[in-house]
Amino acid sequence: MDFEAFEAAMADLEEDTLLEMTEEAAAMGKEGADAAVEACQRGMQTIGERFEEGEYFIGDLVYAGEIMGEVMDILQPVLAEGQEGGVADKLIIATVKGDLHDIGKNIVKAMLQAAGFEVIDLGIDVAPEAIVKCVQETGAKIVALSGVLTLSIESMKNTVTALDAAGLRPGVHVIIGGNPVSEEACAITGADAWAHSPAKTIEVCKGWVA
Repeated sequence: MDFEAFEAAMADLEEDTLLEMTEEAAAMGKEGADAAVEACQRGMQTIGERFEEGEYFIGDLVYAGEIMGEVMDILQPVLAEGQEGGVADKLIIATVKGDLHDIGKNIVKAMLQAAGFEVIDLGIDVAPEAIVKCVQETGAKIVALSGVLTLSIESMKNTVTALDAAGLRPGVHVIIGGNPVSEEACAITGADAWAHSPAKTIEVCKGWVA
C-alpha cells in the first residue's frame, strides 16, 4: 500500500478514499494498521499546520477529528490484537462540569487513539464524582480535562481535589487543556501538566506512560 497517499488523503480530508484505504490496511494485519496510524498522524500534523496558516478553519478541524475517529474504529481491533491491555495505556478524557464544548476534546481524543492509548471518553459537563468513579472502575492512570470557558478552571480544580479526597491522586497524572489553561491555571488546579495543542498532550502522556 502507498502510505504516502494514505497520509495525503488524511491531510486533504478525503474521507471516502481514506476509509477505503484504512480497510485495506486493516486487512494487512498489525503491520498495516501501525503504518496507517503513523500516516494518519503525519496527515493530522499537516492539517494542524494548514490551520495555523489559515488554509483550514475550525470546521475542518472538527471534520478531521470525525474522520480520525472513523479510522481508529476500523484499526483499533487490529491494533489491540496480542496486547496485554495494561492499565498504563488507559486514559480518561472529559469536558469538565459546566462546560458543553467538545470540539477540542474530540480532536485530542482521536489523536490519542492514533498514538495507541485506550481512550475512555466521558463526554461533556462531567462532574468530578463521575471522573473519580471512572478512575476507580477502570484503573486509568491518566486523566485529561478539557474546558473552553474560564469557569472551567474551577471545575478542573474541583476534579483534582475530588481525586485527592478519594485517595487516587498519587497514582493518577492529570493534564488540562483548552483556551483558558496556562501555567498559572495548572498551578491553581493542582494538575500535573497543561497543553494548548494535541501534539503537546500526546507528548506529555507518552512521557508518563514511558
